[in-house]
Amino acid sequence: MSQIHVRAQPGDVAPYVLLPGDPNRARHIAETYLEGAREYTSHRQLLGFTGTYQGVRVSVQTTGMGCPSAAIVAEELARLGARTLIRVGTLGGATPSVAPGDLVIATAAVPNDGTTRQMLGGAPYAPAASFEVVEASVQAARASGAPHHVGLVMTEDAFYASTPEHARLWAGRGVLGFEMEASAIFLVAAQRGLRAACLTACSNDIGDPQLVPDDVLAAGVDRMVRVALDAIVTLAARD
Repeated sequence: MSQIHVRAQPGDVAPYVLLPGDPNRARHIAETYLEGAREYTSHRQLLGFTGTYQGVRVSVQTTGMGCPSAAIVAEELARLGARTLIRVGTLGGATPSVAPGDLVIATAAVPNDGTTRQMLGGAPYAPAASFEVVEASVQAARASGAPHHVGLVMTEDAFYASTPEHARLWAGRGVLGFEMEASAIFLVAAQRGLRAACLTACSNDIGDPQLVPDDVLAAGVDRMVRVALDAIVTLAARD
């Protein structure tokens, strides 16, 4: 049966799903990288498409901004037959060592968000990416020569609340950058027996209020998407 928010039927969604927050990015990914992409939902602008990449069936599903929306989408994708979820988006760098456009492959997310706190009843928890997907992503990044970092990210709710002082504090604890969806996606995936990962392109340093130039970010997003898709090809060959 169709889900409440992701208005799709079982069979519409591929086992491997890329999760951008932005519907425009979802459409761009589908039209640029996938063959034979077909839109299966546009409800609430949570655009979803399914096509193929190097012969592997792949979906691209918009999550919207933030953990509440991302958790809903991840839950409904699990019900629709998805088995591997890879967030593809942007993050604010916590340290200048993460340069504009660099790829960040998350191993886990510090859950500084309200959604996972409610889902867990306040219990301590460490939302982590699936090792297999992280490994395949790192291999793809190395093979392509994409500048990349592997480690912790922090998931937050309040985009404008982060300060340079906050960023540097958490950078000293190993956090590479800040984004808004990974912890919820990791938790839902763990609860539903799915694999999950988060790949992001650095859009700015938290100490700099301006985003990087459009061409620099676009190049970073292109590298990120290609790494995610190549990782899916690797996973599909093993599955």
